[in-house]
Amino acid sequence: MIGHEARDQTSGPTMPGPGGGPRTGAGTGPDGPGRRGHAGADTRPLAERALAVAEAARGPDHPTVGIRLGNLALILRDLGEAVAARPLAERALAVAEAARGPDHPEVGTRLSNLALILRDLGEAAAARPLAERALAITEAARGPDHPAVGIDLNTLALILQDVGEAAAARPLAERALAIAEAAYGPEHPYVGTNLGNLAGILRNLGEAAAARPLAERALAIDEAAYGPDHPAVGIDLNNLALILQDVGEAGALAIAEAAYGPDHPDVGIRLSNLATILRGLGEAAAARPLAERALAVIEAAHGPDHPDVGTALGNLALILEDLGLAGEADKRRKRLRNRSAGEDGSH
Repeated sequence: MIGHEARDQTSGPTMPGPGGGPRTGAGTGPDGPGRRGHAGADTRPLAERALAVAEAARGPDHPTVGIRLGNLALILRDLGEAVAARPLAERALAVAEAARGPDHPEVGTRLSNLALILRDLGEAAAARPLAERALAITEAARGPDHPAVGIDLNTLALILQDVGEAAAARPLAERALAIAEAAYGPEHPYVGTNLGNLAGILRNLGEAAAARPLAERALAIDEAAYGPDHPAVGIDLNNLALILQDVGEAGALAIAEAAYGPDHPDVGIRLSNLATILRGLGEAAAARPLAERALAVIEAAHGPDHPDVGTALGNLALILEDLGLAGEADKRRKRLRNRSAGEDGSH
């Protein structure tokens, strides 16, 4: 089974302000706040050209060149080219430190972004001191409740989780979530990112039941913000499916069955929901037995004409179709059509 997927928040591209100083879009990537952007293929040649122009005009160590290097590194990372992004990010950090001093907020940004690149490369242990230093710089410069501090908290929490310190990551992720909610409101995509990451930490700590409402809320926020087909929604669906599976493995489904009996309609609804999530992840084979049992439970409890039976039939038909079993899917759809005809004739 695929593991829980975390989503980071880069510090986003920066642009030189008047006189060559930085103007930072803190927390805002090319595709909007709270997300690594997905426009890298289009923006890469522009960023490469901007870097070449800046180097030719101002020399290799000018602060504007550092900004251009950092922007290109983020784009390459977003394209999955972390190896190519690393030397650019390292050079951007060196330029910022030389130009601004070791404790400048821009240095914190460069440290945080380089830490994420190292994390992408599987070097979480090397990323950790960079992320810790970035957080210290940003907090000292901007105060404990600034949104940029929330981004650095989230980054460090992800890295701690990677090195097996989920317990240490938890308070950082909780604090990052609180900052994002206070700064942006409860429905902002940043909040969705932080909810999903905190849910992953709780799951790693064996607290899947506590993780579930956070993952469900993350999914709702991202669907509202991005639509049902966005990659972030796919990540949320995967994570929620894993959490639901963990909850089942931990005995939540067994508890429900013990409380209500294995044939209670609530058990059928839980089974049907999980089957739908698994289908969304492309795991139709795993979804099929859940959907078949859900249909049987709901139909036995409510009779063949209940609306929930129609929903369960429709879900099962979609799963069978995904499995290439068109004939079996058609049988379920025929039942749905016959139900609809009967309902129409009864009015």
